[in-house]
Amino acid sequence: MAAFTAKDPSDRVLFDARWALLLDDPQVTARTICVDGLIAGSVMTYIEDGETEITYWIAREYWGAGVASTALTLFLAEVTDRPVNARTAKDNAGSLAVLSRQGFEIVGENKDFANARGIMVEEYLLRLS
Repeated sequence: MAAFTAKDPSDRVLFDARWALLLDDPQVTARTICVDGLIAGSVMTYIEDGETEITYWIAREYWGAGVASTALTLFLAEVTDRPVNARTAKDNAGSLAVLSRQGFEIVGENKDFANARGIMVEEYLLRLS
């Protein structure tokens, strides 16, 4: 269901360079999500247009197991800046449910190009106050 990814997610050199920039940015808080010692995903906040935005990615094999919910609960307890904005593709019911359980509310809609899908995708804009 992931829609908003790098232009070429298979380009490891580009991926590593992008993460190096993110991790060096003092306005970014990033964490690796681990399950039983294995990397299951990532979660981070960054500043977009002067506001805090959260993004996360969970490996497919961990979908539906509560990993995203647990990771976001722990992360949002650590990162206490509010409000926090989030986005999810409208057809990503799982992500919408995870964000809603954390208290995020839909505040708008948008349409943006999704690299992972190669098409324009409708998305919900959410906010945690």
